[in-house]
Amino acid sequence: MSKLFETLKKIQPRDKTFEAQALDRINHLIKPKGSLGKLEDIAVKLSGIQRDLHPSVKKKAVIVCAGDHKIIEEGVATSSKEITKIQAINMTRGLTGVCALAKHVGAEVIVTDVGIDNEVPYDKIVNKKVKYGADNFVKGPAMSREEAIKALEAGIEVAEKAIASGVQLLATGEMGIGNTTPSSAIVSVIGGLDPSEVTGMGANLPQDKVKHKADVIRKGIEINQPNPTDGLDVLAKVGGLEIGGMAGVMLAGAANRVPVVVDGFISTAAALIATTLNPTVKEYLFASHSSLELGAKKATELLGLNTALDMNMRLGEGTGAVLMFNIIEAATYMNDEMITFEEAGFIVD
Repeated sequence: MSKLFETLKKIQPRDKTFEAQALDRINHLIKPKGSLGKLEDIAVKLSGIQRDLHPSVKKKAVIVCAGDHKIIEEGVATSSKEITKIQAINMTRGLTGVCALAKHVGAEVIVTDVGIDNEVPYDKIVNKKVKYGADNFVKGPAMSREEAIKALEAGIEVAEKAIASGVQLLATGEMGIGNTTPSSAIVSVIGGLDPSEVTGMGANLPQDKVKHKADVIRKGIEINQPNPTDGLDVLAKVGGLEIGGMAGVMLAGAANRVPVVVDGFISTAAALIATTLNPTVKEYLFASHSSLELGAKKATELLGLNTALDMNMRLGEGTGAVLMFNIIEAATYMNDEMITFEEAGFIVD
């Protein structure tokens, strides 16, 4: 049995017994019941994930999966593939948006090459390259089914290594010029939506070219006919490699009872792949922010998750997910540092 299918088999629901006990304790903390709102929900969910009434998320990491997309040959992006390589290297130097925010919250940034269409130095970048870029999906599938499995397993392996090192909270980030195109295709297929409903500007594509981008996606879907109920088929038909890597991170998190924070649009598309492969994965995911990228809201609704932040962001890289780290950790501090009415000496009926 492959690593992918072993991982899928390991995924079990959160522990509802621990959640009930955690909720009861939180309801008796020295405050009006429910007054800390979503922080209380987060703490309860963490207890169910970790099977612990005092869950901890002190060690945090964002796994940034990088890959290229030959679909940019169709004029759907403003930048060249070289930017993917340059930014991946810049991440190892701590110079990008996700690095700045990760430093602020004390999180590690793990940069992983799943499909960069270039040679990169592997002294600080994790080498999980499946192939040199996803293929142009208006000319056929973005990758083979076997390559899609390898992309998912790349994310699983990197996440498992991080978890083995003691990481208690993961986030998914990405780097890949043109990756809003396959993301829009994934959301369109799985959500049964027309590409025009979920296709936006990406990295500042001029508005007059967005319709062309949607038309390219529509053509690619018509050519490949991906099966919306088979996440592996969708990933193989419309890509991309780093999206598969992020989905793999989510699968590994769920299999190992480690929460995973989903970033914006591309990360949410990866979450749709992961939850199509195993719906229970959703129980281990936290949505972070409401991305301004068209399609992000639709994708989050399809997941059935609620975002906590609305920051007018659309950078990607994992920036929104990393911002969410502090809020999730705050929920654990609420749980650990507050006392109950009984501990305070109050008699509560």
